[in-house]
Amino acid sequence: MAITAGMVKELREMTGAGMMDCKKALNEVDGDMDKAVEFLREKGLAAAAKKASRIAAEGIVATLVSDDKKSAAIVEVNAETDFVAKNEVFQSYVARVAAQVLASNNTTMEAFMAEPWIDDASFTVEQELSQMVAKIGEKLSIRRFEKVTNENGVIASYIHAGGKIGVLVNMDTTASAEAVEECGKNVCMQVAALKPQFTNRNEVSAEHIAHEKEILLAQIMNDPKESQKPAKVIDGIVTGRINKELKEITLKDTSGKRIFVIVPSVDTPVCDREVRRFNEEAAKLNNVSIYVVSMDLPFAQSRWCGSAGIDKVTILSDYKNRDFGKNYGVYIKELGLLTRAIIIVDENNKVSYVEYCNEVSSEPDYEAALNAVK
Repeated sequence: MAITAGMVKELREMTGAGMMDCKKALNEVDGDMDKAVEFLREKGLAAAAKKASRIAAEGIVATLVSDDKKSAAIVEVNAETDFVAKNEVFQSYVARVAAQVLASNNTTMEAFMAEPWIDDASFTVEQELSQMVAKIGEKLSIRRFEKVTNENGVIASYIHAGGKIGVLVNMDTTASAEAVEECGKNVCMQVAALKPQFTNRNEVSAEHIAHEKEILLAQIMNDPKESQKPAKVIDGIVTGRINKELKEITLKDTSGKRIFVIVPSVDTPVCDREVRRFNEEAAKLNNVSIYVVSMDLPFAQSRWCGSAGIDKVTILSDYKNRDFGKNYGVYIKELGLLTRAIIIVDENNKVSYVEYCNEVSSEPDYEAALNAVK
């Protein structure tokens, strides 16, 4: 199969790998885009696997949530050029398509395209699309859409980078929409940043773990130094890396002075700043261990730490049983998240310092916490 410049560009945008690496990957797998992404991951050349499922075509994603937060729509509309994607006429059209999805009960593209246009019933959705193509002068396509409803909770939405990524999060809760608004947005941002595949440890299938092991093994075999180790040692390394992300850690597994930094989700703005600050401070502290605890899935935590350069604190997940949150009084049952807090435990396993942040958007008193372990 002939490898075109467009294919190389698409793969590069999906993975962040270099142009020549992308071309080589495509040649190796005869142009299969999914296999090319796997090839780059195995070689350690993909900047982040989270980008692998993004659409290379130009265009934008739009979301629309009903006033009562019980239903929402998300739609992706593609154009040929980035110039058109930034055009106000195109953006307004995409917003109306989202409104069409929210009002529609159709689930297939064929039925959706045949229904009356929301702003003029004399046209179908498909005919209105044709009108926009003639008006804008580029080929446009409604690539995909989804409508979500939840009578027993609320739905949150988030648009990232001007429409490059769109997220809907369906939350079962008895709390009001106003009470969980910020939480919902933070979870949406987490999804946009890391594209998590699972919401808890029990959802991680044996097949997924086996696939991750294959990727780790390929990475080791492509490393000149690591690949020279005995097969039994390599197998142990792979198993160890997987288990490290999934194993349970108790207070007995830690010792000395310990700072537990509890955050709702590592990859949200306030949590990001907080974890980075403690990561910097960790190098200045003697005989003090810092643990960051959140409800993020271990795989997602690991990917975020890699991209953020977090290497001096230990990241722990409380997603499996919520034991840490319940035992230390930081688990918010209604939201399924941990509240922002700092807990310091001394050498004798006694809590010596506690700070609970009044607002999830507030940062803790860094100086007070650091002084407490000096």
